[in-house]
Amino acid sequence: MRAKPSDAKLTGLFLDMLAAEQGAGPNTLDAYRRDLTDFSEFLGRDGHSFVDAETQTLRDYLADLDTRGFKSTSVARRLSAMRHLYRFLLNERIRSEDPAAILSGPKRGRGLPKVLSIADVDRMLRRAKELSEAAEASPAQRLRALRLYCLLEVLYATGLRVSELVALPRTAAKRDARMIVVRGKGDKERLVPLNEASRQAMADYLSATEAAKTEKKKDSLAASKWLFPSFGESGHLTRQHFARDLKELAVASGLQARLVSPHVLRHAFASHLLHNGADLRIVQTLLGHTDISTTQIYTHVVEERLKSLVRDLHPLAEK
Repeated sequence: MRAKPSDAKLTGLFLDMLAAEQGAGPNTLDAYRRDLTDFSEFLGRDGHSFVDAETQTLRDYLADLDTRGFKSTSVARRLSAMRHLYRFLLNERIRSEDPAAILSGPKRGRGLPKVLSIADVDRMLRRAKELSEAAEASPAQRLRALRLYCLLEVLYATGLRVSELVALPRTAAKRDARMIVVRGKGDKERLVPLNEASRQAMADYLSATEAAKTEKKKDSLAASKWLFPSFGESGHLTRQHFARDLKELAVASGLQARLVSPHVLRHAFASHLLHNGADLRIVQTLLGHTDISTTQIYTHVVEERLKSLVRDLHPLAEK
């Protein structure tokens, strides 16, 4: 009788499939690995594994997550990981049935994304600009301030995911570029337009990195293929580093750090576009959403705008 494959081996095969067939990136793979490792540890307490777990056991796991205080969004993500895993095991004929097929996820309220106002974003941009022009700053401080200002301008102009932003190539800063090619989730490419402010911020930052080049550093900042280089393993600025810098800027701008993150600025980009009349499908394309349902978290903005249009423009509306 052939031995059952271990959960660790099945997780590895599943992640290999996600990377090869769906183009899943490192962050997605790490999230699946963490979720499935936790699920496997739960099963192991009672001597079960991925191969022999039944639907009720999966329900018990979801209940355990709830007991541990997991938010409904986190429970839903774990359930999604299980569903993907068991579809994979079914397709590979490792299991003859899918125990996750009839599971229902936790009921979730319609969570609306945190959004900064246009005035809040303007305050952050002004403060970042001031820091980049501070006369008393050292060359290293000025370069860091220029980098943060550039990151902020590009993020608000494009709505890029933070992973896409920090991994922009140096060629994205061409002076005549009106569009940049972004490689997003699933290794899919899309064109995103740049505005004049973001192009100028990139040009100023690039000039500063080239000016900082010395014989000692000739193979570092100015020679890197990345627009936002670092000396770490990734070769470019990390998401975590940018997030920390952004929170420091928020505080310096008089905003609460907990309300500001790269993802919140991505939400601000989408919400402000829709508020000013952009089409939902266009915003979907700019954000790189495969499914329009993902973009529809912003429909509350569209609904409010439609209400205001009817209120202000309809001939029978109360004045």
